[in-house]
Amino acid sequence: MGSMAGEIRRRKPLDRMIAESEGDYSGPPLRRTMGLWQLTLLGISSVVGTGIFFVLGTTVPKAGPSVVLSFAVAAVVAGLGALCYVELAGAVPVSGSTYSYAYASLGEGVAYLVAWCLILEYGVAVSTVAVSWGQYLNEVTDTLFGVTLPDAVSQPPGAGGVVNVPALAVVLLCSLLLARGTRESAAVNTVMVCVKIGVLVFFVAVALTAFDSDNFSDFAPHGASGITVAASGVFFSYVGFDAVSTAGEEVRNPRRTIPLALLLTLLTVTALYTAVAVAGVGAQETDRFGEQADAGQAVLAEILRDVTGAGWSALLLSVGAVVSIFSVVLVTLFGQTRILFSMARDGLVPEVFRRVDRKRHSPVHNTWIVGAGVGLLAAFVPLQHLADLTSMGTLIAFVAVAAAVVVLRRIAPDAPRPFKVPLYPVTPVLSAAACLYLAYLLPGVTWTLFLLWLALASGLYLAFGRRHSRLRGDAAFRGSGTAAAGGPVPSVTGGPAVPPADEGESMPRA
Repeated sequence: MGSMAGEIRRRKPLDRMIAESEGDYSGPPLRRTMGLWQLTLLGISSVVGTGIFFVLGTTVPKAGPSVVLSFAVAAVVAGLGALCYVELAGAVPVSGSTYSYAYASLGEGVAYLVAWCLILEYGVAVSTVAVSWGQYLNEVTDTLFGVTLPDAVSQPPGAGGVVNVPALAVVLLCSLLLARGTRESAAVNTVMVCVKIGVLVFFVAVALTAFDSDNFSDFAPHGASGITVAASGVFFSYVGFDAVSTAGEEVRNPRRTIPLALLLTLLTVTALYTAVAVAGVGAQETDRFGEQADAGQAVLAEILRDVTGAGWSALLLSVGAVVSIFSVVLVTLFGQTRILFSMARDGLVPEVFRRVDRKRHSPVHNTWIVGAGVGLLAAFVPLQHLADLTSMGTLIAFVAVAAAVVVLRRIAPDAPRPFKVPLYPVTPVLSAAACLYLAYLLPGVTWTLFLLWLALASGLYLAFGRRHSRLRGDAAFRGSGTAAAGGPVPSVTGGPAVPPADEGESMPRA
């Protein structure tokens, strides 16, 4: 029992993480091809998905016009988490996002469970978003050509469909693009982000022409509780900016680029979401939002149709949604493959997930395995009850990030930190508390499914991860002072080589 407890608590030294990210231990490295612009657009792409296209229909009935404050509450919670991410991204500039941060600070057992929270977040998010791709695609093809796919092959199971072919197709197309390489994927993503931002800016500009201040007269009909409950639903729209930190080994100058990209992503998305909420509520009476959502209508498209009196504006918004879904699937798949890549490098999942193609500098096998699994999930499994699991996985990951900031400050106080969380330790404590509160507001069925998922992850760790962990059999963690590859680990500070710590010791200072 004591040995198992020590294995669960063991940390991975920061210097060793940096060395491995350069390919010292895991074969050919990932290629550093992205700069600040590409990484920021990747972050915006992962956050601005279909959520903003339909979330007003489900949250305005809960909060009324004060839904604009719900967006602000969600933005503050996301912002507190983002500040913690920014500090850790500078101190631990490697792939793996929250998983890697937890491994360096909270221990292997916690890191493993956090990784499976992220896998749940990304997997369910991709599947849920991909399911709606066929519906928007049908709207576009019907308007342009009068042709639609039958419900049996374009709707999700449980909603009149048998197999959702468009959902499977979009996941496989994105997998093909990712398998070709990060540079190609980033170029395509840049174009798609510009399209969907342009569509949302167009909506704001048109909706503001019909702005009526009377729509804000009964500002908070359900009081503060309505605002916070709506915020827990709105938070889904902020999910995904942590995908920026999964690209730690594929960006140039990661200590500077990742923190800046995270901050720029959050600022851009918050401004865009707030503008859409104000313009939408100002252009339409609050009672109509719930009616449109219940009728399965795209709320933003209906507002444009009412304001302009023409169908072309709604068509433009549908095109934007089709592009938006594709880009979200692309970026979210990217994040999920990089989490598994980092776990495989540590021996916690099978070796196949860390193999990097020497020509494309991309984990091709990993990409196709993840794409096939997520595609089948989207095509065949009813997901209407699982969407809240995306928010749950993200909120718990944010709690782990806040804890990692505090622990890493204690065990590695001299590690390079281009950015430090302001008002430390108040900010990470507030971040964790706010995330736990929003998680508490999620439905009980979500908590049940989440706990079952963690129980499954714990079983996998005990059956495979703990036994195959590279740290478990590493002589360096039994006091030999050498790394698994046969030598000391280079210091991230440029000084002499630093031997890893023995198992159970604190991580050596960088």
